[in-house]
Amino acid sequence: MNPRQRALEVLSLRDPADKATAARALFDQLDAARIDPDEAIAVPADLPGRPGRPRLVPPKEVAMRSAFTPEGRAALLHAIAHIEFNAINLALDAAFRFAGMPVAFYADWLRVASEEALHFSLLREHLRSLGRDYGDFDAHDGLWLMTQRTAGDVVARMALVPRTLEARGLDATPPLQAKFRKAGDERTVEILDVILRDEIGHVAIGNHWYRWLCRRDGLDPIAHYALLVRQYEAPRLRPPFNREAREAAGFSAEELAFLTQP
Repeated sequence: MNPRQRALEVLSLRDPADKATAARALFDQLDAARIDPDEAIAVPADLPGRPGRPRLVPPKEVAMRSAFTPEGRAALLHAIAHIEFNAINLALDAAFRFAGMPVAFYADWLRVASEEALHFSLLREHLRSLGRDYGDFDAHDGLWLMTQRTAGDVVARMALVPRTLEARGLDATPPLQAKFRKAGDERTVEILDVILRDEIGHVAIGNHWYRWLCRRDGLDPIAHYALLVRQYEAPRLRPPFNREAREAAGFSAEELAFLTQP
């Protein structure tokens, strides 16, 4: 089977544990020679597969979370786990959806899906140690909504999902770690260390393929990014920015300056 077709099958799985296990197995057993970049794969209408819970609500209806109470810490941990579950879906979607890319593109996104699956599993295990589980708190669907908006444009997908929405995690992680450390939750701090390390690589993959596509299509990466932000109504990124992590992920000085312009 074309691994891209298998990526769609894993994306369609509803059970989070099954999806995480299958995403890791898909990459662990990957034979890149079997990837067919040109196969046109029919897109089901009911993507992604997800469990009946958590209940998805508008972002403004998700309750504020404090790391300094047991319930608040569990809710905040759940929110991070939800991001990582969505990130599995985002990577699998990129791996199956866009035909005609180099084989390395699909291998990259299958690796990302595997690493996101590990992140989700670590977070869920820790959440269970606190007496809660994935699905126990409401969540929102902002990451997947942008995935849907960019389904017909691989350039927009690379620009606005990994290197915009997911890159926000590079900025958010150190302050989150400080909160959990102050609350005495060193296990979450350790898990976030793993996530930050891997997410730098994931954002770098997004940067690499965005620039590759811009070269292929004769686009200026800075100017086209600004156009895509307006066209797809991407959220305005706000400081503070983790410049060290963003530089490690391949953002140029010009791109970092774009983030901070009024």
